[in-house]
Amino acid sequence: MRGAEGKPLAGKVALITGAGKRLGKAAALAMVGAGADVAITFLHSERAAKRTVKELEQISLRTSVVKHLQKAKEGTELSRNENRARVLAVQCDVTDPESVRAAINTVVQKFGGIDILVNNAGNYETVAFKDLKLQNWDAIFATNVRGPFLVSKEALPHLRQRRGHIIHLGSLGGLRPWKSHAHYCSSKAALHMLTKVMAKALAPQIAVNCVAPGMIDQGEKSAAEFMKRMAKQTPMQRNGTAADVAAAVMFFASAPHFITGQIMFVDGGLGL
Repeated sequence: MRGAEGKPLAGKVALITGAGKRLGKAAALAMVGAGADVAITFLHSERAAKRTVKELEQISLRTSVVKHLQKAKEGTELSRNENRARVLAVQCDVTDPESVRAAINTVVQKFGGIDILVNNAGNYETVAFKDLKLQNWDAIFATNVRGPFLVSKEALPHLRQRRGHIIHLGSLGGLRPWKSHAHYCSSKAALHMLTKVMAKALAPQIAVNCVAPGMIDQGEKSAAEFMKRMAKQTPMQRNGTAADVAAAVMFFASAPHFITGQIMFVDGGLGL
C-alpha cells in the first residue's frame, strides 16, 4: 500500500524500542511526520516517553491540519490513510520475554498490526578491559543482542502478515575495535551478524537491515571536547546528528524488500 503524497508511511504501523529520547525519539518523530502510526517503548524513562508522545501528537496534528487545508482547496476529502497518525507509549523490558510479549500485544490491539520494527533500545558503557566484570558483559549483551532477538521473534507473525521491515540499531563499534568498550563492541558486532542471518532466515516476507551510527553529537556538554577531536578525524569534518540517523532509518523503513541484510554506517566516513 503506497502512502499518501508527502507521507510515505501513511497507513503503516511502526514500533520503536527505547524511543523516549535520543536517537529513538528522532526516528519516531520522523516516522510520524511521514504518516505512520508510532508506538514507542520505554523502560525507566516514563517522563521522557510522555514528553515524546506529546511531541509526536503535535506533529501528527500539524501535518493532518495541513493536509486537510490542502484537500479543502482541492475540493476533495481525506482518505482513511491520510487521517491523523496515532501514537502510543508502552513500558517494556526488551530482555524479558513476558514484558516483550505484553508490549507487542498492546501495540497490535491498539493499531491492528506492525509493519516496521526498529530495535533501538540499547546500552553503552565505557570500561577498561582489565576492569570488565561478567555482569558488565552479560548486561550489555542482554540489551543489545538478546533484546532485538526477543522483540523480533515476538513481532514476527505480525511483520510476516504485512511483509514488514526490521531495522536494528548497530554501531561503528561493531566494526572498529575500541579498547575500553570490549563488551559493547562485541555486542554490536553480534547484532550486525544477527541482521545478516535474519535477512536470510526471514526472506522473502521480511526485510532486515541495520543502521550503524558513528560519532553522533547529541549536545552533551561532558562530551564536547571529545566530539571536537572526533570531528577532525572524520572525512566529512563533522560529527553526525540524530537527524542523520533518523534519515537512514527512514530509508530502510520505506525501501524495497529487495534491499535486505545491509549494514549502513552513518559515520561520515570515519570507519573507512
